[in-house]
Amino acid sequence: MGESVGFIGTGVMGRSMALNLLRAGYRLTVYNRTKEKAAEVLAAGGRWAEDPAEAASESDFTITIVGFPSDVREVYFGERGVLAASPRGSIVIDMTTSEPRLAKQIYEAAKAKGVSALDAPVSGGDIGAREGTLSIMVGGEKEAFERAEPLFRVMGKTIVHQGGPGSGQHTKMCNQIAIASGMIGVMESLLYAQR
Repeated sequence: MGESVGFIGTGVMGRSMALNLLRAGYRLTVYNRTKEKAAEVLAAGGRWAEDPAEAASESDFTITIVGFPSDVREVYFGERGVLAASPRGSIVIDMTTSEPRLAKQIYEAAKAKGVSALDAPVSGGDIGAREGTLSIMVGGEKEAFERAEPLFRVMGKTIVHQGGPGSGQHTKMCNQIAIASGMIGVMESLLYAQR
């Protein structure tokens, strides 16, 4: 296989996703704000990067899964961010649950540099990440999706190209609304039963 992946964000979800990519034979360069949280991935063969730019600089694909939209913005648009160093022809993939508008901004900025961008938030929790059974909702150009699909197949089981830039994030919002409404229904039922 031999393709190189920059992987940014080795928290509860990202750590397992990165380990699955390593096991599948991808070469990983890893960055996380707290190096200790990347220890397991580094021990499994990942190479450490000092910042997001270094992680992206020699990667065919750069995957990010960080905390909040503000973190995504910093990781992509910071002075030593992903887009400062991504090689022409590479693909950047944000798997954070974030804002559709931000996904479109990343897409446009990447396109101006000759880089493809996908938004690909996930569902399935830490167990799905560990077992490689995540649902992955992808927005972006179809050609980039098809190039990245082998990576998605390592990390998940249900992978759907939802449409253009931002579509993955819109789909994840639909998912969250459906989950939230179910949770509210359960809480109302418990309150009713208690009364």
